Amino acid sequence: MRTQYIFVAGGVMSGVGKGIASASIGKILQSRGFSVTAIKIDPYVNVDAGTMNPTEHGEVFVLDDGMECDQDMGNYERFLDVNLSSDNYMTTGSVYQAVINRERALEYKGKCVEVVPHIPMEVINKIKKAAKKNRAEIVITEIGGTVGEYQNILFLEAVRMLKAENPGDVLLVLVSYLPIIGDGHELKTKPTQYAVRTLNSAGLQPDIIIARSKNGIDKKRKEKIAISCGVEENGIISAPNVESIYDIPVNFEKDNLSDFIIKKLKIKPKRVDLKEWRAFVSKIKKSVKPIKIGIVGKYFTTGEFVLADSYISIIEAVKHAAYATGIKPEIEWLNSEEFEQNKEKIKELSNYNGVIVPGGFGGRGVEGKIAAIKYLRENKIPYFGICYGMQLAVIEYARNIAGLSGATTTEIDKQTEYPVIDIQREQKSKIEKNDYGGTMRLGAYEAEIKKGSIAHAAYKQTSVSERHRHRYEVNEDYIEAMENSGLVFSGQSPDGKLMEIIELPRDKHPFFVGVQFHPEFKSRPLNPHPLFKKFIEAAKNDLK
Repeated sequence: MRTQYIFVAGGVMSGVGKGIASASIGKILQSRGFSVTAIKIDPYVNVDAGTMNPTEHGEVFVLDDGMECDQDMGNYERFLDVNLSSDNYMTTGSVYQAVINRERALEYKGKCVEVVPHIPMEVINKIKKAAKKNRAEIVITEIGGTVGEYQNILFLEAVRMLKAENPGDVLLVLVSYLPIIGDGHELKTKPTQYAVRTLNSAGLQPDIIIARSKNGIDKKRKEKIAISCGVEENGIISAPNVESIYDIPVNFEKDNLSDFIIKKLKIKPKRVDLKEWRAFVSKIKKSVKPIKIGIVGKYFTTGEFVLADSYISIIEAVKHAAYATGIKPEIEWLNSEEFEQNKEKIKELSNYNGVIVPGGFGGRGVEGKIAAIKYLRENKIPYFGICYGMQLAVIEYARNIAGLSGATTTEIDKQTEYPVIDIQREQKSKIEKNDYGGTMRLGAYEAEIKKGSIAHAAYKQTSVSERHRHRYEVNEDYIEAMENSGLVFSGQSPDGKLMEIIELPRDKHPFFVGVQFHPEFKSRPLNPHPLFKKFIEAAKNDLK
């Protein structure tokens, strides 16, 4: 099968929206009938994203096969409605590691292994492998970072080499920012011109420029960029700020982006169909009745700023479920440490229709989260605990209902009298030796769902597969005591040893559910996750 390649690079500044642009290009080409896959290249020496700080890099997204990767992989899966694999993600570290492993295995047959060409060649090999595995007619590859940085020059060299090898099958898209200086309204094109010159110095010429700006780009600016940068005027695509990222594919098509790509690649579309997507976007605009959702966490602040990207998949999953229900979510960040410092502040939780405690690690802010969970349980405010949020709900219940005073997790207190959350027994010897490799439960695992439960009402099936990223589990020594106190373990591993879902019966609480996995990773715009839908429905019933 013939495969063609679209590379997306960023100019002028970071955070310009390469990932969303890549996902949107994929969506509109998918709507024209092409099989599409997407790849993210991260210019970090980390082998994967698992060790990256969420407040610096955003959330760690997990794939079915356990790959810990950049949050843009979540955007690809959500927009394309596909499940990707580790073949669709690479970092500088993983590429160098692969080349070194090849050299150690004598696969280069005695040749001197050099940064160029062997690193770019490995990048090309990985891209082709992903194309083959996904049976993709078009592969969209996002190159992390900004043109002009040392970190991504080898990836640009890979683009140059692949384009030289397949000149008619490779397109380069530059996502560039057009600033406004002072109080005027004129968009400045000079930074974009310099970004193109930088690409030219790497032996590359963009075929398409996506012009990011506060407002739309006018015809005069398109003409100026086209003349200055050597790009066809029809290849200059306006990308203004929008209320919802889901507007972006529709906006791209206003400038006939898919037609331009099809013309450049000399391919024939099989259909024209963004109907479902347009209907979804229309529903977003019609969802005006507000619902207040609080997220209690600690990965929010970086300096004086709030970094919502730490929980981006949860935010999008809430939006998917809310829009499907015809309401508009108003999401607010609640710092759990403030609940520890000011006990009265906990009462502010009554202002929310539903509250989520998401995943996390470590002891900072934990007592604030537990206090919040207790308040939500006692005041019957819809609660959804995810990963750590489930574990802390178990701890709160053990302390205050099951009579296990001081119960906690051994992640915080290894000497606790009641370790209701503990490391898996087979992993303890590794942890004692500070050998943390392979101690996390990562990727997709099966769970059996108890009939008659809230979880079963949501899924409408008794067996599901969900993605995990955690090291600690509910301690099976305390399950009987917790059940006798009224807590329901409505989801378990097929062998019954691992607790996947907890909940309170509906006659005790409108929605008190915790899950050990990360359901947000499998939510899609056109197919919201069933547990998020149930949570939003309960929150909607709580509208004051």
